[in-house]
Amino acid sequence: MAKGKTTVFFCQTCGHESSKWMGQCPACKEWNTFVEEIIDKKSVGKSKTSSGMEKKGIPLSKIEMSEDERISTHMKELDRVLGGGIVQGSLVLVGGDPGIGKSTLLLQVCKNLAEQDIRVLYISGEESLQQIKIRAERIGRFRDSLSLLCETNLDTIKAVIDREKPQMVIIDSIQTMYQEEVSSAPGSVSQVREATSTFMQIAKGMGISIFIVGHVTKEGVVAGPRVLEHMVDTVLYFEGDRHAAYRILRGVKNRFGSTNEIGVFEMRQDGLAEVENPSEYMLSGKPEGASGSVVTCSMEGTRPILIEVQALVCHSNFGIPRRTAAGTDFNRVNLLMAVLEKRIGMKLGDCDAYVNIAGGIKMNEPAIDLGIVLAVMSSYKDRPIDEKVICFGEVGLSGEVRAVSMAEQRVSEAAKLGFEICILPAVCLESGDESWKKMKGMKLVGVRTVKDALDYIMR
Repeated sequence: MAKGKTTVFFCQTCGHESSKWMGQCPACKEWNTFVEEIIDKKSVGKSKTSSGMEKKGIPLSKIEMSEDERISTHMKELDRVLGGGIVQGSLVLVGGDPGIGKSTLLLQVCKNLAEQDIRVLYISGEESLQQIKIRAERIGRFRDSLSLLCETNLDTIKAVIDREKPQMVIIDSIQTMYQEEVSSAPGSVSQVREATSTFMQIAKGMGISIFIVGHVTKEGVVAGPRVLEHMVDTVLYFEGDRHAAYRILRGVKNRFGSTNEIGVFEMRQDGLAEVENPSEYMLSGKPEGASGSVVTCSMEGTRPILIEVQALVCHSNFGIPRRTAAGTDFNRVNLLMAVLEKRIGMKLGDCDAYVNIAGGIKMNEPAIDLGIVLAVMSSYKDRPIDEKVICFGEVGLSGEVRAVSMAEQRVSEAAKLGFEICILPAVCLESGDESWKKMKGMKLVGVRTVKDALDYIMR
């Protein structure tokens, strides 16, 4: 081995470093994830301050604040997830399954920014210029302020950025970029870490907003070291079934806004279209007069989304009943069914139970507990629930219905879509502002226990 170089082993899952190979990573407990890489000690130099220059801390009161300048993407759903737009000098990581629409979304962002005469540089390490051209023609007409570059060498990319000085850069994808000084292959822990560090320096030093596309593993997390998500300012995940029409953009980290917001898109022939009213979209096709179906409300950040909870309860022909949950937590469904058996006396021990959130969306907020309980009861009793009824509330192990946040926004959203009766926790009715409790055309029914809710439905 050349002088000045040493061999180390990195965990491909979490980036843990070791001087020797190990079968199990001591940090993340994964097996057979260590890979061998050669590190050049000369390239890892220590930062030195110039002589006579001493660094010192700055009092908090003397630090001047400035409003972050945001650039609108002209896509309301994306701007909401980003916290109001793209912050100048930010580094954003976009992850998602293959074929989910990450490149299509970013190309549409490039189109909207180019129409505002913002200089955009799209760098692709996976597709040729002709392939990008084919996708672009499907999306629409682009202006010349968008430039394309097919390159994976970080030194070349940095030189192009220094020369052209764009206002925004798209990197597709970070796993294809490589630094010649690092001897490991592209996509390895060292290369991904080095590439992210380089783009972070460009973003902060030159004030350029950079979007990075990241591949995901079979577990659904961004491939590469975990430090990748720590280094960037914002982490967005593009979710949804690639064979379905809808897509959900979810923020899991955002230094410039909330991490609870989501954006809903629909995949069409000409690209991704925004779904401004996801509640109406999720409830389309709801069956009429069918048992085991009820509408509930879940909050995603500041946005209420109405979803349909479906349940199918039938007698089991085997000794062990089967339980299935799609779109919600399986263990939570088992817990709620145990509450029905213990507190209400429903004999569900010999019944198969299937619970589904219609539309394929995934919801784990406790506020949908009451909807799951009423759907299971409706299917078990074979009693349809009125189509104008909506419910929400968290259910405890004692059978109590506990309060949830933002009850006013949930009721207001239900009223907009024509619902007339809302079953909600009694605690929410007893506290807060009185104005929304007298909403025209909406009857509010406060319940304290699951039994109260079942008695109202079954009366």
